[in-house]
Amino acid sequence: MKTARYPSHTDAGAALTAMMLDIFRANGALLAAGDRLVAPLGLTSARWQVLGSIALSEHALPVAHLARVMGLSRQAVQRVVNDLEREGFVQFEPNPHHKRAHLVVLTDKGADAYAAASQQEAPWANALAEGMSPEELETVRRVLNTLTARLDAD
Repeated sequence: MKTARYPSHTDAGAALTAMMLDIFRANGALLAAGDRLVAPLGLTSARWQVLGSIALSEHALPVAHLARVMGLSRQAVQRVVNDLEREGFVQFEPNPHHKRAHLVVLTDKGADAYAAASQQEAPWANALAEGMSPEELETVRRVLNTLTARLDAD
């Protein structure tokens, strides 16, 4: 008797698997488009994402906390922060709560680059959202947030 090579999915499991593949493709396309959008500012999508995390934070954070907020590894964020620091977009400041985990803060150059990227992002996002309702997009966000919470719980 032959056994199935792959386990079978429930209908929901199959739909989720198809959605995950779509998310992977969308992520690749989003990163490539973001790279093109912010390249004239000396940024990449990864750098833009880190600058945004710093800019939108209520107070300065060390790399490990930025990584946690972004859902990325500390090592990945550290590499990007080091690049940003070398190019003058961020600087490290002493952390009163930890001797070695310095706080990451935007320089004027970093704040200007993030502001310029934000100026480009709004019309770009508006064009991408053309024909989609806010309700549809909010449903997608709820599904993605539920999926993320379940993955984080594992």
